[in-house]
Amino acid sequence: MEASSSFFVTWDRYMRLGSYASVAIAVLIFLYYEFRVFQIKDLKKKYDFVNLNEIKYFWYAVIALILAIGLFINSIGTEIIISKSDLWFYVRLFITVSLGIIAYFIFFGMVRIYYPRSVEKRLKRLRNKPRVSPDGNLMRKLTEEEEDVHLEASQIAEEEVHSVDYDVWIDEKTGFKKIEKYLSYQHAEECPSCGYYTMKINKEEVEKAPTQHDTGLLLKHYVCHYCDHREQREVLLASLSENV
Repeated sequence: MEASSSFFVTWDRYMRLGSYASVAIAVLIFLYYEFRVFQIKDLKKKYDFVNLNEIKYFWYAVIALILAIGLFINSIGTEIIISKSDLWFYVRLFITVSLGIIAYFIFFGMVRIYYPRSVEKRLKRLRNKPRVSPDGNLMRKLTEEEEDVHLEASQIAEEEVHSVDYDVWIDEKTGFKKIEKYLSYQHAEECPSCGYYTMKINKEEVEKAPTQHDTGLLLKHYVCHYCDHREQREVLLASLSENV
C-alpha cells in the first residue's frame, strides 16, 4: 500500500504539471498566432494569413485545453483510490480517456460550425480597412462599376467566369493603384438550410458560353459541409463584345 501511495502521489504531481503545461501551451499558441498576425503589415497578406490559419491555430489551442482538463481530472480523487482499490485508478483513467474523445469530437464540430462566422467578420474588416499608399495617403476602395476601368480584360473575364473577385484601391492624390485578388472557394457562406457558415462552392460549370453578341450562363454549385444542403446559382456572363 505504501508503494502504491508513493506511485499515486508521483502520478498526481505529473498530472497537475502536465495540466498546467497544457494550459500554458494553449495560451502560447494563441499569443504566437496573434503575434504573427501583428507582424504582417500589409493588410492583404494579413487577410490571407488569417483566412488560411486562424481556425487551425484556434483548434490547436482547443486541443491543448482538452488535454489540460483530462490531465487535471486524472489527479482528482486519489485519496479515495488509495483507500478503496487500485482498480478505481484504471476506472478513472478509462473515464477520462472516454470523456476526452467525446470532448474532442464535440469541440471539433463546434469549431467547424460556429467559429467560421467570427473568422469571416474579421476577414471582412481586414478587406475593407483603408489601405495606405507608399506616400502615406489613405486609399479609396473603388466600387464594382468603377474598378472595371482599372482591370485588364483577363481579370474582368476571370471575375465573371470563376469565383474570383478583385478589389481596386487608389490613391486619389498620386494616382497609385493597388489590385487585390480574392478567391471565393476559400470562404464559407451562411447555409440557408442550417444557418451555419459551412457552405462553400463545390464546382463551377459554364452552361452556356458567351458569344460576341449573346450573354452566357455560369452555374455555381454549393455544398454545405454540415447538413449537406446543395444548391446551384446562375450567373450571367457578359457577351464577348462587352469585355473588349
